Amino acid sequence: MSSSDRRILSISFPRLATDRIARGKWGASWRSTGRPDAPPIVCSGQVGNARQLTAIDTLAEGIGLRVGQGLAEARAIRPDLDVSEADAEADQRLLDALANWCDRYTPLVALDGRDGLLLDITGCAHLFGGEAKMLDDVLARLRSMGLDAKGAISSTAGLSWALSRFGAVRVVEPQDTQAALTSLPVASLRLDGEVVAGLARMGLKQIGDLIDLPRAPLARRFGAAVLLRLDQALGRVGEPISPRRPLAMLSVERHLVEPIRDRDMILDLAEGLAAGLKPGLEARGEGGRLFELLLFRVDGRVFRIEVGTAAPLREPKRIAALYRERLEVAADDMDAGFGFELVRLNVLASEAFRDGMPQLSTEQSAPNDSLSDFIDLVSARLGPGCLKVPVSLASHWPERASGAVSLTDHVQSVGSPVDAPARLERPLRLLSRAEPVTVLAEIPHGPPASFQWRRIRHRVVRSEGPERLTPEWWLEDANTSERDYFRVEDAEGRRYWIYRQGLYERGATDPGWFMQGIFA
Repeated sequence: MSSSDRRILSISFPRLATDRIARGKWGASWRSTGRPDAPPIVCSGQVGNARQLTAIDTLAEGIGLRVGQGLAEARAIRPDLDVSEADAEADQRLLDALANWCDRYTPLVALDGRDGLLLDITGCAHLFGGEAKMLDDVLARLRSMGLDAKGAISSTAGLSWALSRFGAVRVVEPQDTQAALTSLPVASLRLDGEVVAGLARMGLKQIGDLIDLPRAPLARRFGAAVLLRLDQALGRVGEPISPRRPLAMLSVERHLVEPIRDRDMILDLAEGLAAGLKPGLEARGEGGRLFELLLFRVDGRVFRIEVGTAAPLREPKRIAALYRERLEVAADDMDAGFGFELVRLNVLASEAFRDGMPQLSTEQSAPNDSLSDFIDLVSARLGPGCLKVPVSLASHWPERASGAVSLTDHVQSVGSPVDAPARLERPLRLLSRAEPVTVLAEIPHGPPASFQWRRIRHRVVRSEGPERLTPEWWLEDANTSERDYFRVEDAEGRRYWIYRQGLYERGATDPGWFMQGIFA
């Protein structure tokens, strides 16, 4: 896709911090109902040895306050300032929530610094009546949520960013890219402040002043970033947008005329959306392994509910059954508020669907299908990590030789066998952490003759070994010395797995002994 084919929407939030505070004080609809008669809102933080303003609202700006101004000076101008401590984490959480909300327009949403978002709306605008109407809808909805937002649409992220912060034009067609850039200030190229100041001293204050200048001297004087940003804004150099979330393989959604709150209605919609996914999965010869249900609440909050399956799945009723189990658990944490106005079902992961694979809709389900159904339902209710299976790992080091993985992830298809733990001559019980023991040996490098463990002395009557084990050379603990393992049996017939850490032939003078496990 060429740069002229792409359409990028940039949204900036110039009052994000103060809008967050205002929403908390007066509610999310404060911009629609009117600002109360209250003092200006500002945020302050420690900058060096002084407290300075880090964010100001429109009223504070109107009386001459500015970001970077000292708090004491600001209080002298307006003693009744409503001052809040700057909270970058809270601002970021709000921006993340707004990015989730923007998923209703396109799945390609990226964070843009600390005060903006970039949306790749290529091929999406017609669903909202065109780009201008789409932008109007975005900004109107954000305003209804108490947020001051500005937006612009063009063929490049650089131009959209510049227009949303410095320009008056909101929608620029591909052929008008250069003309729209010409009158914008150099600061709109996203350059460092020092570079902008240096360009201003040379009389280069607008982007139009740079376009026709010789490129080599410009790069030598001010750095390559000037040309890069200029070329990105003009579309000569590509600038990819990195979405915050993976793009769904398949997706269906339903816009609702009236918001819904009832769980049964949500489940009915989920089943209907799953039926809409089935033809796409059949055309690909695949079944879904990971589904995501998105519920967009009227006030902008978005709930994401994922369910995984042990086998590729297409059947709508079975998908709805998984979400029934999941919603039973998530009901207490999911506040419907005034209702959900948009419901979407995504397929985030899929696998090949073999012909003849049994399904829940058949009258007689095969035993393996029942097992797969059980795994899916239990995982949906209790979480994907509730069922685990032991697997052998590629390591001879006992602590890393085996592990447990989620059964949902491990079973690749219905009826597939799972790996069994390694059937080597190993203890039935492996201690979670090796414990030190005191050993007496007839010869330094020989097996134990007796040992004391947990204050009890054991006399060894039989022993086998040593079995020498070495850690993987590519791991951080590769310098750990080798171990010599012995299988020993005491006079009462109990069998133990003991190792010596450090080898005499490697120069060790006082190797340590440790208890690793107990045999049956």
